[in-house]
Amino acid sequence: MAAMGRAPSVILGLCSYTHDSSAALLVDGEMIGFVEEERLSQQKHTKDYPRHAVEWLLDEAGLTAADVDAVAYNFQPAHYLAESPAALRLALSPTTRNRALPRARGFARVALRTQLRIRSLGRRFPSACVSPVLHHRAHQLTAFAASGWNESAVLVVDSLGERQTTTIAHGHDALHPSTHTLQAIKDPASLGYVYGAVTEHLGWRRGDEEGTVMALAALGDPQRFRHLFARAVRTTPTGFVVDPAYFPPRVLTSGYPRTSRHFIAETCPERHPSEPLQAVHRDLAAALQERTEQVMLHLARRARMITGSRRLCVGGGVATNCVSIGRIIEDGVFDEVFVPPAPGDAGTAIGAAIAVHTSSRSQRPVSGVARACYLGPSYQDQALDLTPWQGLQQKKLGVETAEFLADQLAHGMIVGLFQGRVEAGPRALGHRSILASPLEPGVVERLNATVKFREPFRPFAPMVLAERAAEFFTLGQEAPYMSMASGVTDKASERVPAIVHANGTSRLQTVTRSQNPFMHDVLSAFARRTGVPVLINTSLNVKGKPICGTPEMALDCLANSGLDALLLEGRWITK
Repeated sequence: MAAMGRAPSVILGLCSYTHDSSAALLVDGEMIGFVEEERLSQQKHTKDYPRHAVEWLLDEAGLTAADVDAVAYNFQPAHYLAESPAALRLALSPTTRNRALPRARGFARVALRTQLRIRSLGRRFPSACVSPVLHHRAHQLTAFAASGWNESAVLVVDSLGERQTTTIAHGHDALHPSTHTLQAIKDPASLGYVYGAVTEHLGWRRGDEEGTVMALAALGDPQRFRHLFARAVRTTPTGFVVDPAYFPPRVLTSGYPRTSRHFIAETCPERHPSEPLQAVHRDLAAALQERTEQVMLHLARRARMITGSRRLCVGGGVATNCVSIGRIIEDGVFDEVFVPPAPGDAGTAIGAAIAVHTSSRSQRPVSGVARACYLGPSYQDQALDLTPWQGLQQKKLGVETAEFLADQLAHGMIVGLFQGRVEAGPRALGHRSILASPLEPGVVERLNATVKFREPFRPFAPMVLAERAAEFFTLGQEAPYMSMASGVTDKASERVPAIVHANGTSRLQTVTRSQNPFMHDVLSAFARRTGVPVLINTSLNVKGKPICGTPEMALDCLANSGLDALLLEGRWITK
């Protein structure tokens, strides 16, 4: 245990054993780093203990497991237990009666399992006190601390954290971040649950491919199922409720479907992933997305009303729904909206660590979190052996690397970029990216078919010089982490239609010199050659694989995809 009376100085934040395992390390309040385990283990959405992530963090800080004073875990087991008696009330309704007992048992089992996980973490860190942190509090602190603001409303919307699915809080103090929850909505009213259920119904992986459904939505007509979703997810003065006749209450055990026979009868049978997409699937996705946007906007307005704040931070898995975030910004109820680079569960490792730090006696401010996204390992000084990848050739580039890359992109090459520290969160932000010119004919088709190996309707996001963003995009605020969909100007529609999705939006990343000097130079050089300060930016991976966190993963990506070249820490590697 940490010494009595002494504030813990080494705090390890963990997301582990559920999905999207990750680790973050605070030393005396300073963020040493954060990384998702999948970036190092190559197992997408892994729920394993984040061994590689923890090893890297401790090595980076020159510490051992025995030096860790506190382990902050992103769930509190006791709060699961409280759901068991509440679940039995479902027996009072014929619609939910068959779920009452299994739900009560499921939440009790997860409470016990979470307690055992906390004990196992304690055994790994002999000097540490393991502190479970309420899941939504971890989300809130991740979002608020990353904003760097001194005060804001904080809206967290996800599938489930213990019993909570939606919280509205007020955040205070940039140096010692704290959040005060003003309103909470509990399961089974869950927007994340509904979106995941329909994602699965449409033949994609829940918890992984919701973004594909969001992209598909732009191709459908919401009119066909608009009334169904208005009934299934009904707004109330303080939030929303989910109709169990369409989406039966969750049971934390496999084998219980998330959609009802009633839902299937009114929509369509479940689609197998190999079946062709039909109009009914597109329309179902469109209605789901439309309702999600409406409910998110309703919650944002509620947050504005009960906090009185002019700024909003959004966290939780549903915060990755960039079209909903764009709608909130467009609505104008807030002066500025912020989404952290890692709004999903992986990012709660950061928030959990901050929660333990700020609740201790430490007077040290939190640093290294505000507006930081490049938080993972770097391989800048590592020697590179290409022997395992036969046929790959490399040459070292000099000081004009940005000019060289811009020139290759202007001539139509599709290039992987691997430089500096790994990004936090689900979006590549110019350190583990695939870049391409949006002016190249057929570039979207080529990227989807031969580089990313994914559905042809999936759009590609643009990165743009922040100082010229208004020429092409109507968002009206910076979007540093590619988490907001923006309307586009006529100039964008005419000059760079490749980055405009079917719904007339783009999920943009604005780039400032201070945020990413190299990408700012590349975009400037590309603009000098083409007149357009915009590039296509997608993550350095192929469908089903995590973003490449290591040089070996990046070289595999080059060797096994349609990439033309890879710029890896100043080395130009070609096939």
